[in-house]
Amino acid sequence: MRGLILLVFVIGFCATLLAQVVSHSTYRPGLQSAARAESHDSAKADQLAATARTSPQFSSQDGSLSLDRSADGHFYADVRINGNPVRMLIDTGASGIALSRADAQSAGLATSIGMNDVVGEGADGVVRGEYVKLDTVELGPLNASGLDAVVLNSGQQSLLGQSFLSRYSSVQIEGDRMVLR
Repeated sequence: MRGLILLVFVIGFCATLLAQVVSHSTYRPGLQSAARAESHDSAKADQLAATARTSPQFSSQDGSLSLDRSADGHFYADVRINGNPVRMLIDTGASGIALSRADAQSAGLATSIGMNDVVGEGADGVVRGEYVKLDTVELGPLNASGLDAVVLNSGQQSLLGQSFLSRYSSVQIEGDRMVLR
């Protein structure tokens, strides 16, 4: 059963990653130098700020959270992982939380250099990364502690899946708005 859940998670992740690569063409395989990594982090921060301005999220008085659909057709949210902001793709088809290596670093998570553990299998073969436990995950009025997650060895987009989303009583898409209650 765990293998099936992991397979569903990996398939969702691979589809999302492919959509990101095709729509943004920003994937750069291989190692980055420290200067490129710093430049990438700065560019990512600028992108997050711009995206936050064009894709607002807000909490209402009834405790619900609304997210507007992004221009690429997906829903994103500014989530706090271990107190640090992370821009995440809301993936209702993913069973868990998957973090990019950069987002895991910014959340203060220590990972090994190689991250060679097999954490799933996708269309292109095995998916490598590391299992981690998150101290806190916060989105809108909801927070959770001690959630399991996967840090992926490759990929740049972090995913927020059902291990967190299921803590809301409902997740609904109404036109171009996702409402978490």
